[in-house]
Amino acid sequence: MKRCKKCVLPETFPGIKFNDEGICNFCLNFKGEVDLIRKKKEYRQKFEKLIKKYKGKSSYDALMSYSGGKDSTYVLYILKNSYNLNTLAVTFDNGFLPEQTLKNIRNIVENLGIDHIFFKPNFNLLKKIFNECAQRNIFSSLTLSRASTICTACMALVKFSALRLALEKSIPFIVFGWSPGQIPIKSSVMKNNPQIIKIMQKTLFDPLYNIGREKIKPYFLDPKHFKEKYFFPFNISPFSFLEYNEEEILKKISKLGWQVPLDVDAHSTNCQLNSLANVIHKKKYGFHPYVFELAKLVREGYLDRNSALQKLAYIEKSEIVTLSKKRLNLL
Repeated sequence: MKRCKKCVLPETFPGIKFNDEGICNFCLNFKGEVDLIRKKKEYRQKFEKLIKKYKGKSSYDALMSYSGGKDSTYVLYILKNSYNLNTLAVTFDNGFLPEQTLKNIRNIVENLGIDHIFFKPNFNLLKKIFNECAQRNIFSSLTLSRASTICTACMALVKFSALRLALEKSIPFIVFGWSPGQIPIKSSVMKNNPQIIKIMQKTLFDPLYNIGREKIKPYFLDPKHFKEKYFFPFNISPFSFLEYNEEEILKKISKLGWQVPLDVDAHSTNCQLNSLANVIHKKKYGFHPYVFELAKLVREGYLDRNSALQKLAYIEKSEIVTLSKKRLNLL
């Protein structure tokens, strides 16, 4: 398969083009390290300015969408120790969290002294949604370049559940542990606009409503959230403007009681369903659902190209894939 000579994007990736030297259009559009450093400083200062404005104004300063994975764990540590934010951590339990992840979550929130909520939706509903997503793409084709259909459905429920909770508790920041490869820096400090949120919600809500009907409503915003005077919070992704080094992250969080789960794949440290989602996506669409993230990490200097290629070559453990298939009645 032809791949970009600088990053790892393949010829099967949507919208890709190569120049005569085999460099993809995404790499050609990258403005370089100097511009990236400037933007990181700009958005870090923007976040710190917002902290001064909103810290202490509500019962919690931040709501952390806490998956229990390595990245969100380290971000939770940063919120507590670097910014001293009073944070409410919320974990969306999709039914596929490994036992070690559950232990990690308990260890971390206790050792950091963080308030925490486990939110476990009706698994029969989740199973119905994931089962459907395993068989067909229910969302816009644009979503396929960034994540598998299963992950897109899961993250829609995660993000809008978090937004609903933040609105109802008047929490000014919703914080995510996205890696620098998962989100553009211009979106790392972003005020949620009610009108844009309404449009975004519809594109995700409608396909899921077709599957779950009225049962999915509690996971999204109600009309009252757009009509009444709610404060729409900021979405914050700290890794886009702070240092990101996987080795240093693992070293730091291991001291807090976090251990790597052994029953997950090379691209997740908190979800067993991810393996099945990856297998399905690669087979259907001819490229890895994590390739855009890895390519961006390579392009911006967080990861070397050979390491990214090794991650893409990883073959998911058959026993983990089979476990997910059984739970979703796909066998």
